[in-house]
Amino acid sequence: MGPKGQQRHGPATSAAPTTPATPGVQLAAQLGLVARGDAMAFDAVFEQMGPSVFGVVKRVIRDPAQSEEVTQEVLLEVWRTAAKFDAGRGSATAWVMTMAHRRAVDRVRSVQKETERERRVATEDIPYDEVAEAVESSLERERVRRCLNSLTDVQRESVTLAYYRGYTYGQVASLLGVPTGTVKTRMRDALIRMRDCLGVAE
Repeated sequence: MGPKGQQRHGPATSAAPTTPATPGVQLAAQLGLVARGDAMAFDAVFEQMGPSVFGVVKRVIRDPAQSEEVTQEVLLEVWRTAAKFDAGRGSATAWVMTMAHRRAVDRVRSVQKETERERRVATEDIPYDEVAEAVESSLERERVRRCLNSLTDVQRESVTLAYYRGYTYGQVASLLGVPTGTVKTRMRDALIRMRDCLGVAE
């Protein structure tokens, strides 16, 4: 009955309009039914909005697998919170799209925080502060250079990239073409050797 055959999505009810409704009006009506626990109405909302939600989420997250996961979370949130939709504050489509964008941004921030947390944990067992304090406050540059030269080539390369140039373990591993665990081992051994050479107290 509705334009472009979209009326087929909505379940037949006594409240169905007798004149063609726009997709936005249909969606608002379906959300009202979803709020009352109508699973058929939710299926219609899922079919109508799923591709648009995925498109908005993927533009923010980029990763297809994560985008699919967040799309499912958004539509589940629509199911749980449909009663909160207020047509007086905006269209049903805008309400769903705003929810999708917010969820996508939250996922990106969550991933960034987790990455930063892992990087901090990865560096906790390396005595950077001891070496840095010794270098900056009590030792000449020539002595530091001599101690660096006492390292193996692979140790010195890792220390130079990670400590002096500020690369993360993952970035150093990528640059050198070795596993991250190998870089961590090289760094630990190199900094212990540097600490001994520079005379940093245990």
